[in-house]
Amino acid sequence: MKKLLYLFLLFFLSIIIWTGCNNVQKETKDDSTEIQKKVNEFIEVSLKSDMINNLSDNQKELLGYLFSAADIMNDIYWKEAFGDKESLHNEIDDPATIDFVNINFGPWERLNGNEPFLENYGPKPAGANFYPADLTKEEFETFTDPDKASLYTIVIRDDDGTLKTVPYHIAFQEETEKAAELLLNAADLADNESFKTYLKLRAEAMLTDDYFESDMAWMDLSNNDIDIVIGPIENYEDGLFNYKAAHEAFVLLKDQEWSKLLEKFAALLPELQKSLPVDDKYKTEVPGSDSDLGVYDVVFCAGDCNAGSKTIAINLPNDERVHAQKGSRKLQLKNAMQYKFDKILVPISNVLITEEQRKHVKFDAFFQNVMFHETAHGLGINNTINDKGTVRHALKEQYSAIEEGKADIVGLFLVKKLAEMGELGEKDLMDNYVTFMASIFRSIRFGVASSHGKANMIRFYFFQEHGAFTKDEETGMYSVNFDKMTEAMELLANKILVIQGDGDYEAAKRIVEEKGFIRDELQNDLDRISEEGIPRDIRFIQGKEIVGLF
Repeated sequence: MKKLLYLFLLFFLSIIIWTGCNNVQKETKDDSTEIQKKVNEFIEVSLKSDMINNLSDNQKELLGYLFSAADIMNDIYWKEAFGDKESLHNEIDDPATIDFVNINFGPWERLNGNEPFLENYGPKPAGANFYPADLTKEEFETFTDPDKASLYTIVIRDDDGTLKTVPYHIAFQEETEKAAELLLNAADLADNESFKTYLKLRAEAMLTDDYFESDMAWMDLSNNDIDIVIGPIENYEDGLFNYKAAHEAFVLLKDQEWSKLLEKFAALLPELQKSLPVDDKYKTEVPGSDSDLGVYDVVFCAGDCNAGSKTIAINLPNDERVHAQKGSRKLQLKNAMQYKFDKILVPISNVLITEEQRKHVKFDAFFQNVMFHETAHGLGINNTINDKGTVRHALKEQYSAIEEGKADIVGLFLVKKLAEMGELGEKDLMDNYVTFMASIFRSIRFGVASSHGKANMIRFYFFQEHGAFTKDEETGMYSVNFDKMTEAMELLANKILVIQGDGDYEAAKRIVEEKGFIRDELQNDLDRISEEGIPRDIRFIQGKEIVGLF
């Protein structure tokens, strides 16, 4: 009897264990399925370009060196954004999770407020890996190192716990030396003397962290078939102070035909600056009129610009000294832009824009809106009018959100102004307004953790408050009011330009806190887009073999 009871208990326990194991397997499978859904929100596109057919064999060999140098920026950016990439990968068995980690360069979901999606990881440090994770703003303020706010240093704790700075070329010595070597190899093959000079100076800059001369040289590359943006560039990853620049790279092929169509706009920048809807004291700076407006296909993308949502245009350099002397270059990434328009923006407009206004959603308008967003970065003011220093330092961590908001709204103002000047040919501004509105929904889906996301929300709610658009409660679709959109656009442009010119940190913080989040009604609209299976963004399949170098 005891033996039978023992056998019964053993059988019963085996059932429990078997059921439990299957539940664990089911939970794991369910978790994996959810991650796969997130991965699927990033539709794969191949970074190809017909421009490759215009290159000589020598240029193609040069391009191969640029691909290799650019890829190294991925390794540095992993260290800046997270830390040890391999240790994170070794924790994960599921291929979908690996894919999602790679999309986000870490265990935090960039398009979901940087929420952790892996167990054992808490909130993402505001300063990423540029600073000690336990660093407070108060401790940083009392830290007396003159290089603490440099774009090109990390802050670490010494063995005794005291803070110190380490220059990038020391912190990432192995990577920067290899990248510099590859750039010099490419320089040896360059037929264009300006490009050769830039590559040599950029290689030197990576070993010294002094990028001014290479930035100046980059401004002279408007006619070259090949281009590369490489090094520590943007400040978005540093959510603590927006001081530290993160590494990234774009390898680009120029579309000469499209670029020629834009040449005339660069000469108009000083006149456009004077036309801004703000008092004269906020537009005394004169933008360089030799700025380059160019159209490119991106064929390789690495580091910061490949994390989460993908870049479709570039406005560089960021150095105010270069702006003052030479302006900036505004590069439109046409192939990436076309992918986003076809696969994301048009489907969104079919869900949320009224049927009678969908005809106004056009690629040319999307292209113009993006192009003049980048142009607007070079307008306005870089230095405050009241001796608070640069706008960047006066607005601190709020700078990027306010600057992106300026570029969005002033960019649309520039389209209107140029249309009035007759510079855009036969132009129906409703195309730009409706496309702009549809693109707000596209961009809002990136979340509000990023500076671009906060800027989107500020603009959306400001427009809503001023009646720039209305929503049909029965259909849930939006329509643009032309006159009220025009009025709201000019009011918001004025507001942001004044905040920047005054270096008004409190006003910047207030507008971000009041409007820089997603309210329930808007979230319901975004859920409708997701339910339709519309991708959130694109994901690049890229490499030498994809573009046809082998």
